[in-house]
Amino acid sequence: MTRGVAARRRLSLRGRVALLASAAVALAVAAAAVAAFFVVSAQLQRQFDQDLFGRAHAAVGGALGNAERVVSIDPSTLGDVEVELLSPDGEVSFPSGGIRPPDGGVELAVAQSQDHDSIRTAVQNGQDLRVVAVPVRGLALVLAQSTSSIDHTLRFLTFVLTLVGVVGVAVAGAAGLLVARAGLRPVDDLTAAAEEIARTEQLEPIPVRGTDELARLTGAFNSMLLALDSSRTRQKQLVADAGHELRTPLTSLRTNLDLLAQNDSTEPSAQLSAADRGALLADVRAQVEELSSLVGDLVELSRDDGPTTSEGVEAIDLGEVVDRAIERVRRRAQGVRFDVVAYPWEVMGQPAALERAVTNLLDNAAKWSPDGGTVTVRLAQGVLTVADQGPGIGDADLPHVFERFYRSAEARALPGSGLGLAIVDQTVRRHGGTVEAGRTEQGGALVAVRLPGLSGAAAPFETS
Repeated sequence: MTRGVAARRRLSLRGRVALLASAAVALAVAAAAVAAFFVVSAQLQRQFDQDLFGRAHAAVGGALGNAERVVSIDPSTLGDVEVELLSPDGEVSFPSGGIRPPDGGVELAVAQSQDHDSIRTAVQNGQDLRVVAVPVRGLALVLAQSTSSIDHTLRFLTFVLTLVGVVGVAVAGAAGLLVARAGLRPVDDLTAAAEEIARTEQLEPIPVRGTDELARLTGAFNSMLLALDSSRTRQKQLVADAGHELRTPLTSLRTNLDLLAQNDSTEPSAQLSAADRGALLADVRAQVEELSSLVGDLVELSRDDGPTTSEGVEAIDLGEVVDRAIERVRRRAQGVRFDVVAYPWEVMGQPAALERAVTNLLDNAAKWSPDGGTVTVRLAQGVLTVADQGPGIGDADLPHVFERFYRSAEARALPGSGLGLAIVDQTVRRHGGTVEAGRTEQGGALVAVRLPGLSGAAAPFETS
């Protein structure tokens, strides 16, 4: 890691904002200063050249237009201008005691009428001069003037621009700090609120002020808090319900195991008969199976209620899933007849989860069906309906049949944990579908599941 990267990471957000503001102003000032320097320099140069040309043309008709008079001119009267007359053959006339301006091929070309006039920069005695040549009576009048006045002005301009730039950058840095402090105050408030939530674990929403980006960030943070609070509430409820449901079978299992242990330690005459011992062991085995089923249901419900992830998802035929579930349930409910008509329906999903959900639907229907009763299963256009010939779902129970651990008064006398239909509801919603419960015309329970397929949406359905 370089020192520059480490230094940037050590800077606070306010410091980075102030640094960026200063850098932006510095670049803007530098660009403006360079542009101003070149514009002023060009303007001064153009004005200087125009003035020098004007003096040259004005001198053509005056005393400088005569070679004899040029020689007799007092150089002190010319001020900062050096002057000479250049003939076509290169002979030079200039004031006695004066300084001869630089001349060369450019000025000679004007004297020989090859050019109308000329202007250039020359160096004489370490000093920059602007040299102008204009034609006069077959000669070339050459004027040279030092550019020291321009150089002095440009140096002063450079000093002023530099001073203004430094002051501007300093002011921009201070303004950047003030703006960062004011602009980032909502971020500080959000940070303080998040730290308070982390310390107290109280997922209270943060007040949203305004409609800017920070307000959107606060709103998104509040949405996250609500989702987290909802998830935590579901977890607490699941743990509480699971503890309640596990307490009864565990107590019964412990009682039976204690009886078996006491039976082995008593006198042979007081021990249980072989039939009673077998019945007790069968009861223990059934309780273990019930616990295993309950734990499996709890694991299934502990999964996220969100949409199905890509893990294990594939294109499957829901009709084949129904056929496999039917075969499993038939072996457990041999006293119930299944009337099945299932047409192919391609869906994207997790085969194991969907088969478990369909199996739960069929187990629930078989449990409530009388001996010799019929469970009617239909699958067409993505709508799976399972109807039984049992007593049906009461009006008071209908809104709660898909809630976790919910069991009606009649269901409490039957085996089960009250999680089967909750797993169906969660699985169907994770696959983008819907599930509803109702009653058949004969009064039995009717559960309808609708799942979107690869070929289009599922057909609408109604439950009475």
